[in-house]
Amino acid sequence: MFGIHDLALFIISGFLLNLTPGPDSILIMSRSASNGWRAGSVAAFGVCTGCYVHVFAAALGLSAILASSATAFAIVKLIGAAYLVYMGLSALFPRSKAKAEQSSNKRKIQLSHKSIFIQGFLSNALNPKVALFFLAFVPQFIDHNAPNKAFAFLALGSIFIFNSLIYCNLLAVFTAFASSRLKVSQSISNLLNKTIGALFVSFGLKLAFMTRS
Repeated sequence: MFGIHDLALFIISGFLLNLTPGPDSILIMSRSASNGWRAGSVAAFGVCTGCYVHVFAAALGLSAILASSATAFAIVKLIGAAYLVYMGLSALFPRSKAKAEQSSNKRKIQLSHKSIFIQGFLSNALNPKVALFFLAFVPQFIDHNAPNKAFAFLALGSIFIFNSLIYCNLLAVFTAFASSRLKVSQSISNLLNKTIGALFVSFGLKLAFMTRS
């Protein structure tokens, strides 16, 4: 159908790839733990919407520029790395530590769903590694004689994103449930935030030094 083959294998492979931990999973888990499952779900929708940027770009041939142009790849890579490092440093060093301690019980309200969605969207949309992933992974399941390769690419990309959305929402609900059950203290919560911040900085630095190969 639509020149797509081995659809079952594509779905299973995509699910297994979603299990691989990365900045998207860390973001969803951190928002669910600190702001509840709804915030984690919003982050998941932001992440998956960011995926669509790469799917449409790849279907239109724009992502091929990232794979062939060292300059374009470097620009997008550094922007994405800078954003991940910024998110990490924001968690490591809050703008006002005293104010943060005084309003620890109000953080859920202060962090709007709009800002969480944007965080998820940008963390994925600005990551050229995601574009290269779609370029390398999806075409393997499109027949060379497909009547409309772009449409087949969009169809497979949508299936992958839909499955990712299900997994990410389950991750958000599970994390929020586990967090409420554990009832971690404020000191442990702060330590977790620092750890998450350090992970985002490491993700950003890893992206900054990533090559196209």
